Amino acid sequence: MTTAEDIIESGKPAARLRPAGSFAPKQAQQPAGPFEVVAEAHKPTVRDALVTGLLVIYPAFAAVAAIIAGLFLAGAGGV
Repeated sequence: MTTAEDIIESGKPAARLRPAGSFAPKQAQQPAGPFEVVAEAHKPTVRDALVTGLLVIYPAFAAVAAIIAGLFLAGAGGV
């Protein structure tokens, strides 16, 4: 079994790294499959902003409501 020490002592590079200034490889251009959404270039709309806001705000409200309900139930057991 080859260990990291064997690779280091052999003097052979294990992998070639690309320079930081070069561009990343381009992804293959292929059509979307039957269950994938085709990426379309369009400007964000008000609807996009509302949906994004709901996706962010709703879990925060749900977490606060769960904490308040838990505190209420914990306090109600002592009565």
